Amino acid sequence: MPPLSAVSANAVSAINNVAVFCASADGADPVYRAAADELGRKLAERWIGVVYGGAKVGLMLAVAEGALAAGGRVVGVIPTVLVDLEVAHEGLTELHVVDTMHTRKATIGARADAFIALPGGFGTFEEMFEALAWQTLKLHSKPVLLLNTNGFYDTLLNFLDECVEQGMLTQEKREIVLVARTVDEALEFLGIA
Repeated sequence: MPPLSAVSANAVSAINNVAVFCASADGADPVYRAAADELGRKLAERWIGVVYGGAKVGLMLAVAEGALAAGGRVVGVIPTVLVDLEVAHEGLTELHVVDTMHTRKATIGARADAFIALPGGFGTFEEMFEALAWQTLKLHSKPVLLLNTNGFYDTLLNFLDECVEQGMLTQEKREIVLVARTVDEALEFLGIA
């Protein structure tokens, strides 16, 4: 992982909205929910809007409620097929019900100036890797950061290092994956501390 100063130099200068990818579950350790709530709250305290998947469950709920409780703007984007399954959050600043998962991701990506992935499962991984792939293809230059709460992403980060060793990923592309262990460190990486 590059040093903090190198990461901050690559961050976008004006971040007004952050896309947050995270689980629709709370996870086994309460520290995950606490970090999600803290992220939402601290983004709102800095007048940074949250853009997320629009659900009222799990870490998704925690980040939205943290931001809303601090008076923040929260935009949810949820496809029709998930409105009932993930229980759409009706108390957001804006809730957009869209036709497909692809439209959801495109809408979130277009509205965000940076991406933060909290712990999650397949959906979180897919969203985060797509944002990284878009960056490597130069479709955007927005920072993509993993909030590695409780070392959740340690194994994945080791795997990415193995990808470099095996010649499947360049070191330059590996280094676009920003990593923070705490919310404060994440905000510092993005230049919004």
